[in-house]
Amino acid sequence: VQLQASGGGSVQPGGSLRLSCAASGFAVGYHAMGWFRQAPGKEREWVSCINNNNNNTHYEDFAKGRFTITRDNAKNSVYLQMNNLKPEDTAVYYCAGDPDLPRGCSSYMISYDYWGQGTLVTVSS
Repeated sequence: VQLQASGGGSVQPGGSLRLSCAASGFAVGYHAMGWFRQAPGKEREWVSCINNNNNNTHYEDFAKGRFTITRDNAKNSVYLQMNNLKPEDTAVYYCAGDPDLPRGCSSYMISYDYWGQGTLVTVSS
């Protein structure tokens, strides 16, 4: 199983980025998928997830109204559209897959067995 995250980069405050997570050996359409992030000197934190049994989505408070998680089963990929980015969004962003959850999705890292390598997002003027 491999999850390949991409799409990070440097943007100015207020800008947008779209992160991608391409999976191999693992069907994103049948499993819960999540995005986490880790800022310098801080612990990794949950950002968003999408249910395995439907396309319901969930967001941490800081992501609500600015970030959108989506899934493309045909491309076996998950995306995180990030708008109105702020300097505090600077972090390495990780996608993760949960093969065991029967329904829904989790905000806990321990629930996820598969992790991408991370992609760096820097928001600075």
